[in-house]
Amino acid sequence: MTLQREIVGNAMQMAVVNLTPGQSVYCEAGKFLFKTTNVTMETRLSGPSGGAGQPGAGGGMGGMLRQAVGTAMQAGQRALAGESLAFQYFTSAGGEGTVGFAGVLPGEMRALELDGTRAWFAEKDAFVAAESTVDFGVAFQGGRTGRSGGEGFVLEKFTGRGTVIIAGAGNFIDLNPADFGGRIEVDTGCVVAFEEGITYGVQRIGGLNRQGVMNAVFGGEGLSLATLEGNGSVILQSLTIESLANALRKAQGGDKQGPTGGLFSTNAG
Repeated sequence: MTLQREIVGNAMQMAVVNLTPGQSVYCEAGKFLFKTTNVTMETRLSGPSGGAGQPGAGGGMGGMLRQAVGTAMQAGQRALAGESLAFQYFTSAGGEGTVGFAGVLPGEMRALELDGTRAWFAEKDAFVAAESTVDFGVAFQGGRTGRSGGEGFVLEKFTGRGTVIIAGAGNFIDLNPADFGGRIEVDTGCVVAFEEGITYGVQRIGGLNRQGVMNAVFGGEGLSLATLEGNGSVILQSLTIESLANALRKAQGGDKQGPTGGLFSTNAG
């Protein structure tokens, strides 16, 4: 059953979700806004696939041990990735209920519909909420890609069937690399989400020559760009967290970067 929701607002959007009796939705800790009184709230360390607190997760001491180990592994993986340790689950009881969620930055929200055939990947912290039929996981890019890309090392992965709501900064633009010769190159901080089947990578900007150094030092993009290849949906955002942070520092008189962008920043705080 498709999650009934409405995304409202402009500069700072929020998702208002209507739950049918017995229907559940979960969110990352810190993304919850409000709920009606007939919606119960429970905090767990496991995602839906972990089975913690789920019916059928028993099986005596062995089942409890497997459940505890699975929960610990999930929580450990999220902690290693810098994600929230806990999820909050909301279930409507005694009639229809309403829950509100929001992201943490000014920008857009998007509801993705998973049909079980393709996973979706999203940038770290993009996840807002999802139906309990959607599994949340963490995907680590290859070591070379991760070290080069910084922001691209850890990705959130969504599988299963149902609705997942994500959020990003600024405005969204939808692209398909297949419409641009099969490959696009993007600022690493602009990637919000992409479908399974899209190949994500990181490449150095130019070579170790004069123009490569000029691009890296004065271009404001650092040393690398994200690459997205294949045929599928890609969602980009117009605002990066780094550019927002730099704008706030500048407004507070703390911008120490000068003409070289972020590469040789002397800002200590």
